[in-house]
Amino acid sequence: MTPFQEKVYAVVKKIPKGQTLTYKQVAQKMGRPHAYRAVGSALKKNYAPDIPCHRVIRSDGKLGEYNRGAEMKRRILKIEKAVV
Repeated sequence: MTPFQEKVYAVVKKIPKGQTLTYKQVAQKMGRPHAYRAVGSALKKNYAPDIPCHRVIRSDGKLGEYNRGAEMKRRILKIEKAVV
C-alpha cells in the first residue's frame, strides 16, 4: 500500500455510517484538493472490509463506481440510510 492510499483510507475510515463524502472532499481532507481522481483510483483497489469506500460518491450526487459493483454500493448505502 502506498502512502497516498494510506491517507485516503484513513480519511474514509472516519466517514460515519449513514453519511457520505465526495471524492473531492476526501482529497481536500487529505490536503490534496486536486487529487480527487487519484482518490477514486485508490478506492478502486480497496477490498478491506474495515474501509467503507462505498461511502464516497461523486460531486454531482451520483454514486460513482464501486469495486463490488454499482448495485451493491446502492444497496449498502440504502441499508445505511445514506441514500433513498
